[in-house]
Amino acid sequence: MERYAYLLGLYLGDGCLSRRRQTWSLRIHQDLAYPGIIEETRAAIAHVNPTGGGHVYLPRGRGSFAIAYGYSKRWPELIPQHAPGKKHHRPILLAPWQRAIVMDRYPGSFLRGLIHSDGWRGVNRVHVKGRWYQYPRYQFSSRSDDIRHLFIDACDALDIAWRPWGRWHVSVARREAVARLDRHVGPKA
Repeated sequence: MERYAYLLGLYLGDGCLSRRRQTWSLRIHQDLAYPGIIEETRAAIAHVNPTGGGHVYLPRGRGSFAIAYGYSKRWPELIPQHAPGKKHHRPILLAPWQRAIVMDRYPGSFLRGLIHSDGWRGVNRVHVKGRWYQYPRYQFSSRSDDIRHLFIDACDALDIAWRPWGRWHVSVARREAVARLDRHVGPKA
């Protein structure tokens, strides 16, 4: 179930489902700069996939990304958020059984998937009253209000302080909040 929470976070960021004849393909695009995340994504797909398959495709000459994927007839049951169109143009709501897994049992793994797909951890540098300050922070970005609210709900479940940052972003910047999120997300590798 923990890998499911992680996989759902990845899907909501960089994933898609598509029909391939009589089966479905779950694909999650990942940056080649993070081979550890690519392998973790493949392993999560293989673990959650009812048929047990998880693979990685490295397109030649088509940018710096990899595609982790798996085939199953049951993907639409496991990821009921699938629907035609872009995610930020349609409602993204969790089914009650998903909410029990993602928010009640494994919100940290869900946040890890969201950060690994549409998040960032880095050092913020600010100039205040003639002095430079720097501190670590996380930023999560999504054009979908529903997906941003799921990120916020998972932060709230773990008592991680957050704040909106612009129209499409959520920031986690308080020292104790970053440390708490670090325990669940870890470094991108």
